[in-house]
Amino acid sequence: MENWSVDQVCNWLRQRNLGELVPKFREEEVNGAALLALNDRMVQQLVRKIGHQAVLMDLIHKYQQQKSGLESLTYCCETASPKFPEVISGKNLKSFFARYKMLQWTSSYALPDFPYDVKCLLAEKKCPDHSMRIRIIEFLQADMTKYLEGSLYPNSQQYNIVVNALLQAYPFLDEDGNGFLLWKRALKDRFKYVRRPIEDDEQVLRNKCKFGHRRGQTRKSSSAENKLDDVQVQAEEEPVHLEGSAMDAHIKWLNQEYMKTQRNWKEVDNRMNVTIEMRRKMIRDKAPLKDILRLFPFLRCPYQLFREFQLLTHMDIYKKTVEILEIYSENILSLYVVRNNPINIMLQENLKRHTEEDILKYMKMTAACLLLPDVFGDDSSLFAAVNEEVKAATPVLEVKNPFNVNSCEFALYVEREELAQLDDCTMALAALVAAFHVFNIPCPKRIHRTLNFLESLVFEVRSP
Repeated sequence: MENWSVDQVCNWLRQRNLGELVPKFREEEVNGAALLALNDRMVQQLVRKIGHQAVLMDLIHKYQQQKSGLESLTYCCETASPKFPEVISGKNLKSFFARYKMLQWTSSYALPDFPYDVKCLLAEKKCPDHSMRIRIIEFLQADMTKYLEGSLYPNSQQYNIVVNALLQAYPFLDEDGNGFLLWKRALKDRFKYVRRPIEDDEQVLRNKCKFGHRRGQTRKSSSAENKLDDVQVQAEEEPVHLEGSAMDAHIKWLNQEYMKTQRNWKEVDNRMNVTIEMRRKMIRDKAPLKDILRLFPFLRCPYQLFREFQLLTHMDIYKKTVEILEIYSENILSLYVVRNNPINIMLQENLKRHTEEDILKYMKMTAACLLLPDVFGDDSSLFAAVNEEVKAATPVLEVKNPFNVNSCEFALYVEREELAQLDDCTMALAALVAAFHVFNIPCPKRIHRTLNFLESLVFEVRSP
């Protein structure tokens, strides 16, 4: 970095989503040597936004620390005994730093220092209101961005670690057992909001495509009015499904809120409560699923799908699913019937590549989830399509790269259309069971034993 030109420094800034700083750095002719010599006062003069100042200083400090550590490690390697030539190989150095970075997330993550008023509220163990929640999420997002060296694309595991750290430090934030999903969703929405204005950077566009951004998504809000007009037309054509102007207002608000990047989840919960009778009547009358989702698009969100299940059954489906997979995963994988199953073979191959306990546990739970139909002799194609196209019309999971922590994808399909994207196998399994109940879909006979097993554990029913 010391020998970088001004152009190389500018490219480095763009790669870390600091493209706004490029004109000022060009004007001041900041090359690599000047960048490493910047102090707090100079950064304040160069950079206007406090967030950018913090990220830039953190990147510089981390580079200097990494350089210092690399120099000391190289010195140790040069003075080491020739009996261990592998120590000085570049591949091992790269592996060492990669593992060190992962360990930072898995064992050394510490919550940021919240502002005084937030600290006071948390010390009193009071549940924060909507504005205070936003402040907490903003600080967590800024802290994660620093930790990721300016990147705005955390993976699912990193979201989990941060939210777990928050709830372990402040257990009262885990409201009704759904706090984890609520805080994780809010944190992901915050990152989406921060990324939204960045449209012209090539690296950002590549990352958006990689992580599921589809062309035209940014224009959703422009067509919101047309979609709401369609809802109004349907309301006029089908008055049997509506109960006056008050219900129309709730439906319109829910559709408008669904188009937003930052959502008022508390108000969403309230309005979904108010409209549940109408929603259940539509489902009982076997209204087309597309019409139900058009009026109540929040049923596409895993959190609201689980909440609807809880309103109907008074059971926390996500919490129960976590318990099921943690208890039964080892037993399932040890069964003779799944020993030569392709999923189990794929699992064993991937287990050899990792040593971190949390990654190994994640892989085993994923495999146990996907192997359930084979354990009970059911049709696995009606349960999950692994690296294949979904063909079943009933609720089914689409799973891609199940054992790749960085590129695995889970989605719930109903009537061969994607209903929701999911973070991991636990959420996927919970969403699958919930979808059958929430949308009142009969269970196919060829998957009945698997779902009966899951439901008996969720509802704590003793069945033979």
